[in-house]
Amino acid sequence: MTVTDKLSDVRVLCIGDVMLDRYVSGQVKRISPESPVPVLSISGSTSFPGGAANVARNIASLGGRCTLVSVVGQDAVARELLEGLQKIDGIRCEFCSSSDRPTSEKIRFVAHGQHMLRTDAEVTEPISRSTAQAIIESIERLASEHDVMVLSDYAKGLLTDEVVRSSIDAAKRHRLPLVVDPKSVNLRRYSGATVITPNSKEVMDATGIDPTDDDARAEQAGLSILGSAGVEAVLLTRAHRGMTLVGGGAAAVHIEASAREVFDVVGAGDTVIAALSLALGARLDLAESARLANFAAGVVVGKRGTATVTQTELADEVLRLSRGSLQSLQNKIMSRADAVELARTWRKNGFKVGFTNGCFDILHVGHLAILAFSRQNSGRLIVAINSDASVKRLKEPGRPINSEIDRAMVLAALSAVDAVVVFEEDTPLAMIEELNPDVLVKGADYTIDTIVGAQHVLSHGGKVLTCELVPGKSTTRVVNVLRGKASNS
Repeated sequence: MTVTDKLSDVRVLCIGDVMLDRYVSGQVKRISPESPVPVLSISGSTSFPGGAANVARNIASLGGRCTLVSVVGQDAVARELLEGLQKIDGIRCEFCSSSDRPTSEKIRFVAHGQHMLRTDAEVTEPISRSTAQAIIESIERLASEHDVMVLSDYAKGLLTDEVVRSSIDAAKRHRLPLVVDPKSVNLRRYSGATVITPNSKEVMDATGIDPTDDDARAEQAGLSILGSAGVEAVLLTRAHRGMTLVGGGAAAVHIEASAREVFDVVGAGDTVIAALSLALGARLDLAESARLANFAAGVVVGKRGTATVTQTELADEVLRLSRGSLQSLQNKIMSRADAVELARTWRKNGFKVGFTNGCFDILHVGHLAILAFSRQNSGRLIVAINSDASVKRLKEPGRPINSEIDRAMVLAALSAVDAVVVFEEDTPLAMIEELNPDVLVKGADYTIDTIVGAQHVLSHGGKVLTCELVPGKSTTRVVNVLRGKASNS
C-alpha cells in the first residue's frame, strides 16, 4: 500500500467558515467613457464551494470522508453552495441556518487569466450565542465518529473563542489529532491543537518575523509561536520557500516547494490542510504528513481557480519527486487486493485502467513495445507477472532466469507501468475478473478468442487490443543465444 492509499476513507470532522467562490470571466476591449476603468464583457460565470467547503472538497478528492460543520444564511447562495456540495461523494453537511447573516460569497472578475476585481458579500461579526451552542452540540455529537478534526478559520465569525475551545476539548477527549488553519493574530486561542498552519503573513503578524527570509528566520518564528501558542507543532507555509515544521518533539524540518509552475494560489491553504489532516488521521507522523501536504500544494497551484487535488494526482507527484529511489519502485509493486482498490481510485479520478500480463523474464524491446502500446491506450497500466512457481510450471527447465521480485522491480522502473502485481495461477483470469480492466492488451500472436479474460472484459464494456510483435524478439530466443554462448565458452 502506497502512502497516498492510506488516505482512503479517513474520516475528517471539519469545522469552519464556508463560502461560495464565484468567478465571472470575460474580455476587456475598451475603457469606460464614464470613468477610467476597464469594461468587462462577461462571457461566463462559474461557482465553487470555498473556504472550509473547499477543504472538504479536497478531502473528498483525496479519497477521505468529510463531515462539514458550519453556518449559512437563508438565501440563494446557501442553496447553491449546498447543492454543489451534495454532488460530491464523501462530503456530509451539518449546517446551521441563520436568519441574521448572509452566506459569504466572494466574486472574482477575471479577464485574460488575470483577476481584475474581487467583491465580498459577508458578515464577519461573531455568530450568535444560540448558533454557537448549536455548532458545539454538533461537534460533541459527531467527534467520536471521526479520525481527525480540522478547524478552518476564515475569520467570518463561526470560530468564536467558545467554539474553538469546545472543539479542542472534544478532540482531546476523543484522542483526535487537531489541525488548525488560523486567521487570528492571537494564536494562543488555539492552545492544545496538534498543529497549526499559519502562512507567511500570519506569521509576520504574530511574531514580527518574516519566515520567507531564510530557513533560520523561519525556524525562529516557529519556535516563537510554539512557545507562545501552546500547540504541539507549527507548520509554517512559506509560499515559494516551501514549508517549515517546528515542534512535534523533533528538530525543525524545512521542506522545499515542489511546484513546477504557479498559475493560481487561491485555495492552496485549503489543499494543505486537507492533505495534512488526512495524513495525520491515517496515523502518519508529522514530518511525513507535512511533506505530503507540500506535494499536494505543489499540484494545486498549477491549476486555475478554487481547485482540488485528486488521490491519483498526489500519488503521481509523490512518484515524480521520489523517482530514482528503490522505495519508489517498491511502491509500484502491490498485492492483488491493493491493485483492485487502486484501480477503483483511478476510475473515480477519470482514468481508464489498462491491463497486460506475462512472465517478463528477460526484458527486451518486444516487451517494451507492448508495454508502451498498453499505456498509450489506457490512462493507467497494471502489469501482472507470473510468480516463479507459475513460470516453472509453464516454461522449460531453468526458467525463470530472474526471480519474481527482480522481474517486478525492473518493470516498476518503467514510466509506462503504474502498478505491478504477481499472480500464482497459471493464467491471470481470476485477477482480471477482480480488476475489471477497461482495456486488456496482449501480443498479436494471440487472437481475441485465445486471450485469457477477453470475454469478461468485453462483457463489461471494455476493449481487448492486440499489439504487433517486434520480429525476432523473445525471451526464449535470448535464453537460447545465451545458452549457446555458455556451451561454447
